[in-house]
Amino acid sequence: MCRICSNKRMKRLCCLLLCAAILLLFAGCVDDRQGVPNPGESSASSESSSDQSTGEAQSSSAAAAQSTEVPAPETRDVQPALGGVITGAPDDSTKSGFAPLPAVHYTVEDPANSRGLSTAKKDHSHGPASGGKAHYTVESFQDTFDRYGALTLDRTSQEKVLYLTFDCGWEYENLTAKILDTLLEKQVPAAFFCTLDHIRKQPDLIARMIREGHLVGNHSNTHPSFPSISRTQMKEEIEETENYLRTNFGYCAKYFRFPSGEYSESALDLVQSLGYRSVFWSVAYNDWDVTNVQGAETAKKTVLDRLHPGAVILLHAVSSDNAAALGAIIDEARAQGYVFRPLTDYEPPSQTVDHSEMFSGFSTR
Repeated sequence: MCRICSNKRMKRLCCLLLCAAILLLFAGCVDDRQGVPNPGESSASSESSSDQSTGEAQSSSAAAAQSTEVPAPETRDVQPALGGVITGAPDDSTKSGFAPLPAVHYTVEDPANSRGLSTAKKDHSHGPASGGKAHYTVESFQDTFDRYGALTLDRTSQEKVLYLTFDCGWEYENLTAKILDTLLEKQVPAAFFCTLDHIRKQPDLIARMIREGHLVGNHSNTHPSFPSISRTQMKEEIEETENYLRTNFGYCAKYFRFPSGEYSESALDLVQSLGYRSVFWSVAYNDWDVTNVQGAETAKKTVLDRLHPGAVILLHAVSSDNAAALGAIIDEARAQGYVFRPLTDYEPPSQTVDHSEMFSGFSTR
């Protein structure tokens, strides 16, 4: 064979080998979808899967949060915090000394009363205390009231504590100012439960109560019998009075007294749901009739004979007898070892709220 033919065969063989090598290399670069996935596509799919998992987790969390059941008020293990005083920023240019507070708009819990709470009217009345002990019916009342954070008798204080309260629906012969003078002189804190009409007509008196450290409680707007109105109407009665105090006096005290002492189980529940403590009484007498004047000595003896530790005293600011006897009542009660405390000091068995800095301007010796 000649050298030329041999060289041609060798070149042909080399070409064939080179072509085979190229084909093998190209086959190795082809994307096999059923083998290892494309790295770029692998990253995108992982992100999509992660987003989907996160979204499902978030949806599950949201669903869990929405499905969490809140116990009905009568089955709550811990009562909501009730009572206390809210004020705006100090502002000496206003009557009350506080800047206005924003209005509130409460939501009514169970407006249709689907839980079937009793709406039967109950009148808060009881036998008079004697011998330094509350009437046995007061203990029974407090057993019921404890479930709703209400107060008629303080059974927790270790002191011979008294809470002095006044109902104010209207003004008579400037007697409230005389009462405030005595309280200031004796350095005794008191709570004044005022209707909205009284608050509107007596802004200077209300401002004075607030500036001198007294509590201005909520006694409703129109003074209705609460068992006779709907839960929504109850809310409105309280809300309208609170908002007037907030916007005009920069003040809100979360204490409520039922008009005429008329209440129901549903009403107690509604007041509690708004963060208010219902305040009744364990000492009272017929002092609201301005035509039935019996004299300061009679008022003094009646109140002192009915005192007992933990008493909530109800007096009416329209009574000239009360205004005249108040100083002597305070002096004699203190001589018997009693101390006057603000309602903010009351701590029911199921909750302990520190209101020690409120009414700090008072000496309650």
